[in-house]
Order: sequence, then C-alpha cells, then structure tokens
Amino acid sequence: MNTSSHEDPVVVTGIGAVSSLGATAESLWQNVTAGTRGINELSLFKTESHRTKLAAQVDTDALPEQFAHMSRADRFGCTATEAAVRNVPGDLLQSGRTGVFFGSSTGALFEGERFLHKLLHNKEGDLHSIVGLQNDGPGNAVAKQFRCGGPAITYSTACTSANVAIGAALDALHSGEVDVAIAGGADELCEITYAGFNSLRAIDAEPTRPFRKDRKGLLMGEGAGVLALERRSQAIARGATVLAELVSAGRSCDANHVSAPDPEGRGAIMAIRQALLEGNLSPEDITFINAHGTGTPHNDASESKALHAVFGDRTGSLPVTSTKSMVGHLLGAAGGIEAVLTVLSIHHHLLPPTAGDDPADAELGLDIVLHEARALPPINVGISTNLAFGGNNSVIVLRSPQHSMPHTLRSRGQDAK
Repeated sequence: MNTSSHEDPVVVTGIGAVSSLGATAESLWQNVTAGTRGINELSLFKTESHRTKLAAQVDTDALPEQFAHMSRADRFGCTATEAAVRNVPGDLLQSGRTGVFFGSSTGALFEGERFLHKLLHNKEGDLHSIVGLQNDGPGNAVAKQFRCGGPAITYSTACTSANVAIGAALDALHSGEVDVAIAGGADELCEITYAGFNSLRAIDAEPTRPFRKDRKGLLMGEGAGVLALERRSQAIARGATVLAELVSAGRSCDANHVSAPDPEGRGAIMAIRQALLEGNLSPEDITFINAHGTGTPHNDASESKALHAVFGDRTGSLPVTSTKSMVGHLLGAAGGIEAVLTVLSIHHHLLPPTAGDDPADAELGLDIVLHEARALPPINVGISTNLAFGGNNSVIVLRSPQHSMPHTLRSRGQDAK
C-alpha cells in the first residue's frame, strides 16, 4: 500500500460539470464568465400550486445517451465524472485504489416522486425500479460505471455535502488510502424540496440576486460538479496536466438553528479559519472568494460578517462572487460545481461576475464582482464556501499549481508539513 504525506500535495487533474448552462465544464465557463443566467420557467413538474415558477433546470437532451437509463442525478454525476477522468489511464482508474467521494441531498428523489404518484393514482409500480433511488445513488452509479474499486462514500450534509466530500477525498489521498479520488456531487430538482423552500419563503420569484440590496431569496438548480484528484508526484510522473492544487478544507457547525445561519457567522468563521490553518495560510494569502452567496437576506449578511471577521481590513478589496446567480443553488451538489468554477478561475486568472443589474448591498462591505468577469493575478489562492441547513459549514482552499507559486507561499506551506 502506498503512503502519502502533506509533502506530496493533492492536485486537480480533471474537471467535469453539468448545469443549466450546458453539459460540460467548457460551456459552463463560457456562460458564467459572460454573466449568462441559466434560469427559466420550471417544466420538470407543475408549478401552479407554488409561489414561484423559476429554476435552473438541466436540459437532459444534452446528456450522453449511454446514461439515459439512470435517474437524472445519476446521469448528471456520471456525465461530469466521464469528463473529469477523461485523461486518467484506465488501469489507474480501475486499479482498486480509486475512491468515489460524493455529496448529494435529494439524490434521485424526483424519480421517487414519480413512482409514488403512479402508485397512488394508477395503482401500479415496479418496486425494483426504486431500489437505486437513494441519496447515495449518484456516487454508487459513478463507482459502478467507472469500475472504481476503492471506497464509495456519499455525504449528505445539506448544501455542504459536495464540499465535505471533497475534503474527505483530500484526507484519503493524504493518508494513502486511495491513489485517485473522484470527488464532488450531484443533485436533481424535485417537488418536495421546491415546495419546502417555497413554504419557508426562501425562494425569490425572480432570478436570485446574491449580495444585492434588494435580494429576496435563493433559486434552485440541479446538476453536478466533479474533480479528479491525485497526489502531485503521481500526476507529474504520468505527465498529467495539473489545473490547481487542493490545499485544505475546514468544517464546522453553527449549533444555532436548523435553517437559519448564526447571525454573526460564527460557524463560517471557524470553518474558514480551520481551512487556512490546515493549509498553513494566512488571510493575506487569499486572492478571491467564491462565496456561498444564496441571495437570502440572512445568509448573505451572515456570510459577509464571517468574511469581515477573518479578513479584516482586506475584506472590502477582496474580490467576491456568487455563481449561484447563474446556475442556481444545486443543494448537495453546490460545492462540486463551485469547486469546478474555482479551479477554472485559478486556471484562467479570471473571476466570473455575480449576475444581475441591481446594485450591491453597500452595508455588507464586500467587493462583489459585478456585471463582468474580473481579471485575477497569475498566482491565486481561492476559497469556496458552503453554508448549510443544520448549521453545517464547509470551506475548501484551492491555489495555483505549487511549482508556479512564489517562493514565500511555497516555503510557508512546506514549513508546516
């Protein structure tokens, strides 16, 4: 069994994404950097009885036919994974030391709802058809489809699920448990969550406006985001392209309320500081933030307070974006697609805007990237935050590949190893 230490950094060698902006990471990136919103009237189920009508729904016609027999969430997960592992050799992928670390909140609940509807109204339904309709369905489908013999673990911690899964993959690679990790998440729209968030008055009837003065709520989406991760020495040895380094992760719980964040952002503060500590980084090292930014009044205010507490005087000049303004809130998969976008921001030295025409909320005191994408310096250290129901918080840190980093950052990281 191979072993690993923090002296051998974990790197991203592949990415894949499925969203309302397309079935590839490339189409996602082209659209979000242009500020394009993948938000339309929901057609997956009837919305007459709901307050709102909009969602960021995936066009399944763009997905590979080979996955058509699966649930929507499984199709999203497998499509994104196929792209993420495209350049991972088959013998390495199927060596028995590839782990699948997935996050999901609803799993295949949409298909479960359709089964129940048919059972209640038509008195028919094959029980065998719902065996795989669980929230661990997408991760299990990925493990089976790509013949991964390592651990296949699903994390369901509401909107932090995929970020928690990515952090677990990082730990597994550092410990030597796996040689390759497929990490991210997949979720699909379903009526019970759409109705639930509507009943909480948490959904905006218009396209969501994170960090805007007149923000009124989130907007639900669906899709998947997946990273292919491995230790840097292995990636370099096989000539792989390194897109970014996954530096560290931090987790915490507000222990405050089942649905409302701590008003002062105490849990988020702990998660960010833990991620920085684990990565042997200081707040001054961070160059941008891909925020949770749901667009709800309380979440955006709480998150902004957390950022001020951690970054102090730098907060007002630290670029912040929320890509949920374009792809919606993917629930358990949010951290996956936002990790992909953080990697792409690092790779292209460009931060997507927070879509919308309304002015930013000046009271939050944040440097929100508005209207158009913003250029970033050649060397970047970005954080991606996710804050969830139950007070769950998860933060991951990604940065430019280590070999191209300034000596000060490189040596600081090595001193802690």
